[in-house]
Amino acid sequence: MFALLPYRQTLPPCSQNRSAMGPLRRCGWPLYTIVYTSLLVVSLTHGAQGGGSPVAAEDPPTFNEQVRPILSNHCFACHGPDEDHREAGLRLDLPDEADWEEVVSRIRSDDADVRMPPPHANKPLDAEQINTLGRWVEAGANYEEHWAFVAPVAAAVPQGVHPIDHFVDQRLTREGLARAPAADPLLLIRRLYLDLIGLPPSVAQADAFAADPSPEAYGQIVDELLQRDEYGERWARRWLDLARYADTNGYEKDRDRSMWPYRDWVIDAINDGMPFDRFTIEQLAGDMLPGAGPQQRVATGFHRNTMLNEEGGIDPMEFRYHAMTDRVATTGTTWLGLTTGCAQCHTHKYDPITHRDYFGMMALLNNVDEPDYFIRSEQSLEHQASQWAKADKILLGLESHWPEPESSETAGESSSGQDAPSENTFVAAFSAWWSVTAKQDASWATIEPTAVSANVPYLMHEDDGIIFAGGDTSKHDIYSLAYPGSKAPITAIRLEALPDQRLPKSGPGSTYYEGPKGDFFLSELEIETAAEDSGTEPQRIGIAGASQSYAKNHFGSNPATAEMACDGDLQTGWSASGRPGLRHIAVFVLEKPIPAGTPLNLRMHFGRHFASSLGKFRVSVTNATGEKPRATLLATELLQSLDVDAAKANREVRKAFLLGTEELEKTARQWVSLRSTPPGTPTLVMRERPPEHPRPTFLHRRGEYTQPTEQVSPRVPDVLRWAGDASPTNRLEFARWIVARDNPLTARVVANRAWAAFFGNGIVNTVTDFGMQGSPPSHPQLLDYLAVDLMDGGWDVKQLHRLIVTSATYQQSSRIDPSNDDPRAGVLLSRFPRKRLDAEVIRDVSLAAAGLLESKMHGPPVRPPQPAAAQAANYAKSNWHASEGADRYRRGIYTYQQRTAPFAMFATFDAGSGESCLARRDVSNTPLQSLTLMNDPMFIEIAEHFGSEMADAAGDDRDRIRLGFRRLLTRCPSPSEIEMLTAFHQQHHDWAATARVLLCLDESITKN
Repeated sequence: MFALLPYRQTLPPCSQNRSAMGPLRRCGWPLYTIVYTSLLVVSLTHGAQGGGSPVAAEDPPTFNEQVRPILSNHCFACHGPDEDHREAGLRLDLPDEADWEEVVSRIRSDDADVRMPPPHANKPLDAEQINTLGRWVEAGANYEEHWAFVAPVAAAVPQGVHPIDHFVDQRLTREGLARAPAADPLLLIRRLYLDLIGLPPSVAQADAFAADPSPEAYGQIVDELLQRDEYGERWARRWLDLARYADTNGYEKDRDRSMWPYRDWVIDAINDGMPFDRFTIEQLAGDMLPGAGPQQRVATGFHRNTMLNEEGGIDPMEFRYHAMTDRVATTGTTWLGLTTGCAQCHTHKYDPITHRDYFGMMALLNNVDEPDYFIRSEQSLEHQASQWAKADKILLGLESHWPEPESSETAGESSSGQDAPSENTFVAAFSAWWSVTAKQDASWATIEPTAVSANVPYLMHEDDGIIFAGGDTSKHDIYSLAYPGSKAPITAIRLEALPDQRLPKSGPGSTYYEGPKGDFFLSELEIETAAEDSGTEPQRIGIAGASQSYAKNHFGSNPATAEMACDGDLQTGWSASGRPGLRHIAVFVLEKPIPAGTPLNLRMHFGRHFASSLGKFRVSVTNATGEKPRATLLATELLQSLDVDAAKANREVRKAFLLGTEELEKTARQWVSLRSTPPGTPTLVMRERPPEHPRPTFLHRRGEYTQPTEQVSPRVPDVLRWAGDASPTNRLEFARWIVARDNPLTARVVANRAWAAFFGNGIVNTVTDFGMQGSPPSHPQLLDYLAVDLMDGGWDVKQLHRLIVTSATYQQSSRIDPSNDDPRAGVLLSRFPRKRLDAEVIRDVSLAAAGLLESKMHGPPVRPPQPAAAQAANYAKSNWHASEGADRYRRGIYTYQQRTAPFAMFATFDAGSGESCLARRDVSNTPLQSLTLMNDPMFIEIAEHFGSEMADAAGDDRDRIRLGFRRLLTRCPSPSEIEMLTAFHQQHHDWAATARVLLCLDESITKN
């Protein structure tokens, strides 16, 4: 059949110039205009007329299930959402954007210069796909909105039928299949325990269920397991994969971080049955909730799990940008099931997420500071008080550590033949110090700035002249401060570096990587008089000298004094390293006084090979003349009121002397260490920036940090904005938007991920991608039912798990029937799929079977035994010191996780490293896994104890082997299995070797 069409333009070959104008509708291919009085076009039924594939008489293809996957895989990369890489201006992802008759004619063409997709794309369509597209166009080329962007609707379920079984059976019936019989009770109870709590049942628990495998008894066991503490530990481990949790910072140095309070929060939130919407909001924006407490702040550690590069040569702002790109990608994977990271460099090639949408989502997460946070508790405060008491005791005894004067035998005779005078005694040293210090009686007046600014951080003017620096910090921060004229001339300027618990290790610096936390490095102080009017040039004021209350350089042996902060060299400066959390003072004496009433500008430069700015400080001035003012921590009133004897008896004066003298520096370090004891357990959290200092977010060309362009506002992709709803504008609104009832994605993603945890594959097999490139759901009505039920049930994840495990689909046998097996059985669920256990569960099950498992919850990470060389390849080349006692047998979730050298056994069995969000672990089968089970020091230790447990059991060897078998595998061994194991033991006479055989069985590491 032919169709007669009016005049139009035809499409040029795909290989031709793509910049010229012309259709397909708005096509940019070169214009080949051929005027026809009539144009014969082969219709879409061409195959039926001329030897092509005949069109079957059946329903037209559905767009979402049959057509969109073809277009997404073969066409959208060049003709999809990405406008920067769209060929010929042609879009095939939206309706009414193309002349589909012409598209199909090109798809069918035998001419390589005309055919779509072009040969060089290496994405040819097969005959079936071409036929599908042709039939769809013939039926009207009707588009449908992508299924994942349409709100889920729960289909009706017959009364008395389990909803999961209803939808699974519907699909099986269409495919001519049926569910497998129910699993053996002993296999089922092991499966249930492993899935819900990650541990095997005891022999007694298994036998009790085998004696009464009724639905009522089964349901009671399910409810009991959902309330056990081990449930939270089991399911928290899966969430921590998404959160990219680890106990170190990652990258080159990979130093330790204290993130375990976040891990414990996840465990407790899951055990407490926290609704998933609240679980989400607290992790994304808990600090912004009204009345947010410590736990809500700890929860925001979710996005503080990003890696931190501490290498000296890096730009900290660049790696913060990389952390933000990770947060956008992780948020997309965890809650939306979208590959949002694909839009970092350009508009997504397949999904309707633009380049601007990507950075709009970044803006929603970007307006944060990232401080350390201390979780106070009665125990931590008692510990701090105890440490401070020890510090006070050291301070009281510091004088006793004063070095004895050298005798003539060691120091030599004086020229007069007498012993050298004992001028190094404490009294002499104190008197000499006081004679100089007491003269520093200058009166200091705090001055209040009229304007403060910085290149990267934000500066906040607080009470009493105090300036607090927040936000980001760079390797060369510049603080600019303007002060009004003083009532009196200014002869010297005093800079106070002040501690604050908002700063790393309480400051006074803001160093958080590479150098000691809380350190600072003032590389240059510049002073100038401000221009009083437009015709007056600012004048630079020279500095005649400088002093400080304390100075120490963390790197190298060169000094780091206040004098070096005014020498014109940015490579030198003042630092007070080694004494965090304390007040320090520097005094700068001017070459000539600044006249009264003259406005003053200060410019401070900070930084070295890492960011090291001051976090809190105050500026004071004096008009003292005569003796040059010097830095001292003592108040002027004290200096003016005490003679040397009274000063020696004064606690504050003695403290200033003892802690400032070189002779007692070593002992003073002990005092500093004790006084630096934090008020609680440290962890990393998010904190919204002050409203007056929002962080701007910029679109970055090609996603490159070094190519920011225009500023973007917070926004979500248009495709995910519900009719009439405004886009969220901050993190809290964004978190609530994610779990809003109208959001079609989140509930589906959560339900699908839970399904994959139980069955090995999700209903949507691509658990990380619900977009155009993702797999369509195998049971769409089932997925929608689970999503709606989850939301209707108050986002109760425990109820979702209960619904899954109480279905007959979950309880069916995994046995393969060769006469009735189908390669799609794992997807269609005509039997339960066999699945290898997670790495941590393999270890936990082995420990439990051997009677070694320690049930202690929470707290800092522990280090089980592992091969000595497991950490030899990392940068730090740190030694692995296995924990002692019960800590070495705690559950895997508490094992210390180093990103550059993950725990060897976990890495061997495909656990993540914590470097990126992991929604689905790979499953490999390698010889190294067998070798690990046989020879890893941990498994040898487990086998030895397991063997001793069997040896001490009652009965004969067969009874002991049967007991060990059941403690590990739950089911009863067959007679042939007993015979083989008994023969092995009688040959080797080694119960540990017999235990190793059991631990190495494939069934021991598999959920049947």
